[in-house]
Amino acid sequence: MKYGPLGGIIGMFLISLIVWSLILAITFEFSRKFKTYDYRSLLLNFLGPFWFLFEVFYVVLLVVVLAVVGSAAGVLLRDYLSIPYSVGVTIMLAAIGFLTLKGSGVIEKFFSVWSLVIYGVYVLFLIVSLFKFGNLIRENLASAQILPGWAIGAFKYGLYNMCVIPAILFCVRHIETRTEAVSAGVIAAFMGLMPAFLLFVAIVGQYPEVVSEEVPAVFVLERAHAPELLIVFIIVLFGTLVQTGTGFIHGVNERLHASLRAKGKEFPNWQRPVVAIFLLLLSLGLSSFGIIRLVAEGYGFISWGIFAIYFVPLMTLGVYKILAKKEPVRSPPLL
Repeated sequence: MKYGPLGGIIGMFLISLIVWSLILAITFEFSRKFKTYDYRSLLLNFLGPFWFLFEVFYVVLLVVVLAVVGSAAGVLLRDYLSIPYSVGVTIMLAAIGFLTLKGSGVIEKFFSVWSLVIYGVYVLFLIVSLFKFGNLIRENLASAQILPGWAIGAFKYGLYNMCVIPAILFCVRHIETRTEAVSAGVIAAFMGLMPAFLLFVAIVGQYPEVVSEEVPAVFVLERAHAPELLIVFIIVLFGTLVQTGTGFIHGVNERLHASLRAKGKEFPNWQRPVVAIFLLLLSLGLSSFGIIRLVAEGYGFISWGIFAIYFVPLMTLGVYKILAKKEPVRSPPLL
């Protein structure tokens, strides 16, 4: 939104959506074709011995995101539900530990259900905002303001979000054909961007003040004097923070599981929440830097790293390998 109301929307749909669709579709197809369902095995296939460079950036992003998630979760419950900061962080730790212990099946179901909950609350938030600030929203959108930097900002936004794709490859096991892989990539990109668009429109009535707010949605809901929706939104946002932390950490667990399995060893279930809690506690040490500073400085650095070590190799060597490998010939079914 700092690139203007129209600049933000154009950036979302002209650049971020295309970047997401391309990378998701190609990654899903590569993962399907080469049976690479964790980020280590995926990256070994097109980065070779340099695959660890991605892991460096992934761990850095993981620590930064978990720091944001942990800080936001504690602050949200403390400031708006009067729950002590330490209790809020403990609840988040326990929730992520529980989900990682249960494994891929439960996590997939939680992600699916919670995505529907997010959509429902964001739609309700948009309705309230249109009712309360409809004139301001129309005025700001009608201003058609586009500020310099919108294109590169949208490209960077698309890139640093794509770092999480290899962490959710365990979901790709269900994909059987190229058509399914490409369709899943485009649908996932659209589904991932729509909540951002709904939120953007809902808060654009408070532009430009809202740009500097740490939690813009809460800022707008307070101005809308909608206390009930504010509480619901905070609970949903807390659950989304848990979802985010779980996705990142489960990606690490799946990578450890695949590495140990390749060596003929097992990764005990009880170690999954231990890894989760260790990474979360490590990340909480960064929370003192503040959410805005962490996002502004950490995400910018990570974006260009992901461009160099994931986007470029995937779009070149990854595409070449996909096209070069022949699909196995399937026998017709017996009558």
